[in-house]
Amino acid sequence: MSAFIKAASGWGIVLTILLLVVTLLKQLIALVSFIIAALKVGIVVVFIALFLLIILAILRGRSSRKREAEDI
Repeated sequence: MSAFIKAASGWGIVLTILLLVVTLLKQLIALVSFIIAALKVGIVVVFIALFLLIILAILRGRSSRKREAEDI
């Protein structure tokens, strides 16, 4: 019986370490997925902000040209 307990405890340690590694890898994959998703959202937000700034600059240029034409 003592040999069985020693063998079971040895395999239990191996199994526990293996399950801890699998759990750690799952969490690491989830973290990397979250970071990639956040990065994608950030890129989209920056692109939309840049697009809006370009539109705003065009509209300001039009209005200033219109004012200059009215002043003349």
